[in-house]
Amino acid sequence: MNYSQSDLARRFGGVASGDAVVTGFVTDNREVKPGDLFIAIKGEKVDGHNFAPDAFSRGASACLVEQSVDGPHILVPNVVQALADMARSFRLEFGGPVIGITGSAGKTTTKEFCAAACASLGEVLKTQGNRNSEFTGPLLWPERTEATKVAITEMGMRGFGQIAHLASFNLPNVAVITNIGYAHLELVGSREGIAQAKGELIEALPEDGTAILYSEDEYLGNLIAIAGDRRIRLFGQGGNADCQVTEYEALSWNSARIGGVLDGVKWEAIMPTVGRHLANNAAAAILAATEVGVSLSSATEGLQTAVLPPLRMEIKTFQGATLVMDNYNSNPPAVLGALQTLEEVPCAGRRVAVLGTMRELGDESEESHRSIGRRLSKSKIDKIVVFGDETQLIQDEFLRRGGVADRLVKVESLDAIREVLSGFGEGDTILVKGSRALELERVFE
Repeated sequence: MNYSQSDLARRFGGVASGDAVVTGFVTDNREVKPGDLFIAIKGEKVDGHNFAPDAFSRGASACLVEQSVDGPHILVPNVVQALADMARSFRLEFGGPVIGITGSAGKTTTKEFCAAACASLGEVLKTQGNRNSEFTGPLLWPERTEATKVAITEMGMRGFGQIAHLASFNLPNVAVITNIGYAHLELVGSREGIAQAKGELIEALPEDGTAILYSEDEYLGNLIAIAGDRRIRLFGQGGNADCQVTEYEALSWNSARIGGVLDGVKWEAIMPTVGRHLANNAAAAILAATEVGVSLSSATEGLQTAVLPPLRMEIKTFQGATLVMDNYNSNPPAVLGALQTLEEVPCAGRRVAVLGTMRELGDESEESHRSIGRRLSKSKIDKIVVFGDETQLIQDEFLRRGGVADRLVKVESLDAIREVLSGFGEGDTILVKGSRALELERVFE
């Protein structure tokens, strides 16, 4: 990456003060490397403009700002809009397909599966990590090279209009919506609201674009209505799916064999992780890849090369036990899927589940936690540890449904979790599942 300050100012719709060379972008002054453009973000509590001097001291070549600072900078009226304008200018120079991905759960996993499935086309430009916000999402496009053949963009949602904004510069040809779940429910009022907000991705498609949707989603009808006359393709385990998962076998905590049918043609693949619910993400990726010109055989073969980010079914060891860190997000479908996987993968010893509160569920929170308690009361899991205020509802429902009291313990601290787990080791399997804000991985530091 090597851009002149004047070229970027044109793309940002701003005024350049100075003529530095920019070799990267950063939103956190503590992460500045020499040559970076520091993006000064005004937050509710912190104003990035105050950290411009520190950014320069660390080697920033210039800053993107809404008010003048000492040193080379690009002055714009609004940083968010400037970033979108910049990204759109780069996007319009790209003639290849763009796959946009959103959903309440599984976005990042599906993105990585898509990238692996599309690898046979050549260089794949993809969202790094979960940089899917209005500040980080636009930074994908300056990374495009002449060799880029397909772009895959992940889009996060925190409220109405968020995805519409992200889609305004990503301009996807293919839209993948993994599911309509519970994430950020309190911000949009209902799951119907989530469907409407996620549906903004479909609305952004051109008339000849394709919407790829989960065939068994409760809100499939809502999304189909939004799609109108656009092409619709379905993935899932139901008979109405264009790409249907018909076979699943957990081979280990690092792999599963899956099989299915796409438009009447059988396929088989190795998935580099486990979980029946994740097999749906793989099917979505296969469908998306074939929509942009990848052969079915190349898509399924490429799938096994996907590398998932940390804290998503990440396998470690703890006191000789197998430790499964699935600690990125937490909502009812994700927890239920993880519990099912814990029961299905072969285990020589005892199975343990550490579950944290599920956040941002609004009015659905009580029933959501109780549903986990009902499921656990009938599970084959040997020990269950719950942590967080609302997990009291899990415990209450577990006991009400006949769960054996000493199988489930509610704790009040990370130290208490450590104490419970001290009794487990060689041959045992420990699943850790909780909302990201709980930072349950700190138990194992």
